[in-house]
Amino acid sequence: MRTLLTILLGLSLGEGMAQETLDRYVQEGLASNLVMKQRDVSLQKARYALKAAKSLYLPTVAFQAGYQTADGGRNIPLPIGDLLNPVYRTLNQLTGTGSFPEIENETINFLPKNYYDAHIRTTLPLINTDIGMNKRIHEQQLLLSELDLAIYKRELIKEIKVAYFNYLSALRATDIYQAALESAREGQRTNEKLVENGKGLPAYVLRSNSEVAESTAKLTDAELKVRNARAYFNSLLNRSEEAAIDTVFDHDAALLEAATALHSDNPIRDEREELRSLATAIDMRSTKLKMDQRFAVPKLNAFLDLGSQSEGFHFNGQTRYYMAGLQLEFPIFSGNRNTYKIQQSRLDLQDAQLKLEDARRQLRLTNSVAYHNLQSAWKNYESSKTQLEAARAYRRLIDKGYQAGTNSYIETVDARNQYTSASMALLISTYQVLSASATLEREQASYPLTP
Repeated sequence: MRTLLTILLGLSLGEGMAQETLDRYVQEGLASNLVMKQRDVSLQKARYALKAAKSLYLPTVAFQAGYQTADGGRNIPLPIGDLLNPVYRTLNQLTGTGSFPEIENETINFLPKNYYDAHIRTTLPLINTDIGMNKRIHEQQLLLSELDLAIYKRELIKEIKVAYFNYLSALRATDIYQAALESAREGQRTNEKLVENGKGLPAYVLRSNSEVAESTAKLTDAELKVRNARAYFNSLLNRSEEAAIDTVFDHDAALLEAATALHSDNPIRDEREELRSLATAIDMRSTKLKMDQRFAVPKLNAFLDLGSQSEGFHFNGQTRYYMAGLQLEFPIFSGNRNTYKIQQSRLDLQDAQLKLEDARRQLRLTNSVAYHNLQSAWKNYESSKTQLEAARAYRRLIDKGYQAGTNSYIETVDARNQYTSASMALLISTYQVLSASATLEREQASYPLTP
């Protein structure tokens, strides 16, 4: 209770301080991360796909032109001369003139010669339920893309925070090993002086040399981990591997926030993006099922042609034309393909519903695991603080005893090693708490996302 009261009293002062540097890096990562940019491109594509689906309601205007020429083929003989010439001759005899000349028989060819047809066609859908359903599906796909982007944002935020904590942990580990190395070197110098003066033991010199070598190896390994942690963190922010990282961070305030999360409720929210995404997928499959079930609804389109057609490339009042009409399509038989599509859509809908139920169960589990991991990390942190205090007091007593001659050098080495191990344990447990808190924040989807 005393710890909890301290947390609650200090939270008003520490709130926001711990996250200032880290939040800046989070926003930088959201703006520059390459995968984020790829997801944003997918979102833009979904928006344009929705606009294209809406445009299907608008009329379509297109220019169409065709040219044909042919010769030969079937002909239709027209005996116009045989029919009219006797009449013309009789008329010429009656009138005594040649006003009615004789004409030749004609032959009509089926194939056009030097024929063109150019027109502007305007089409407009009057009845087409697929257009409305298709627009609804693209709206849901756009929402899926937005939720997918939000899901990756939350995952990236967690990765940035954990990578930042890993970098700080590795950096502080080098300080601990550096201090241990300096203590080991001081012990080495002391033992060498004692041996030179005839008051020490050569075995202690050998032992101090081993301690220096061990501390040097640990420091080298810690420095390598710092470089790797810095490179990974910078890669998340799309920066160069050697870019400097701001290490100004209020650990106490961050631990207060972690403790507050530990003592708060641990709900699984239905508005979490993963659940909303699966619910949207259910809606989309439901819309697809409705669209398949309406296969028997007729489709009606209107069209208007304005153009010109003739043989010989003429263009005048005789060649220009307009034609308007309606096109009705009503399915009669398609080999039961529509029925099969309906059954497939029903199964897709059932599969999406099962995925949603499974996701709720999985998220409850991961949320509970993250909460218990934070509990365990906090207990380890409290225990590590106690162990460090004990190791510090023990080292102080052994150092005094060694100077007074009541304790051996081996005991001082053991005391230093215990202190170093306790310091590392506290360091590790501290950042385990912060990493576990970031993971719980991810599982609870509590970090505020900017639109």
